[in-house]
Amino acid sequence: MPDKSKLNPKVKNALLIMVLLIVFLIVAIPFKVMSVIQGFTDIRPVMLLQPVYGVFFGIPGCIAFAIGNLIGDIVSDSLRWSSIAGFAANFLGTFVFYYYWSRLSKTPFSLRTGRNLLKQIAVVFVSAIIQTIIITPAVELVYPEVTSSLFAVTVLLNNSAFPIMLGIPLMILMQEELGFKPKVRLTTKQRV
Repeated sequence: MPDKSKLNPKVKNALLIMVLLIVFLIVAIPFKVMSVIQGFTDIRPVMLLQPVYGVFFGIPGCIAFAIGNLIGDIVSDSLRWSSIAGFAANFLGTFVFYYYWSRLSKTPFSLRTGRNLLKQIAVVFVSAIIQTIIITPAVELVYPEVTSSLFAVTVLLNNSAFPIMLGIPLMILMQEELGFKPKVRLTTKQRV
């Protein structure tokens, strides 16, 4: 087996994306049968992985999450023109977590403090709102028969409830017990 430290960074990222895609699909596919609007939206526990992918895996996590959603649409026969907006929204929604904790936050990522926990919840809602704003008009424009208000509420609930109820505990477990390190740029204070 090749030494991981000698692998080209592009190869490492490609392998990471493939592993993250497999995890995404294992979590997503079984729940594709729980439709809210047939062929358009369903109950999506896989959204718990969105902040995990953004914070712990950075850009490769964002790419894997977006591609995983697209593959999920293909596998479940719900690939639509609006899947393009879904791809963009899922990349951007995951990127929000990465960007906030790596560029905007003045404190390092840790959900052990109440303040950082509240920040994480706020970022979850910002991400969910951004995704709803991107996906809902695309669905409404191309498929006027879809009830856009029900669609928007479903997207908003999926993209906020699962990351808060399941994603936060998973992130705490990954960081505190499993030793995963967030993909963040250290500030000068944090380096010292």
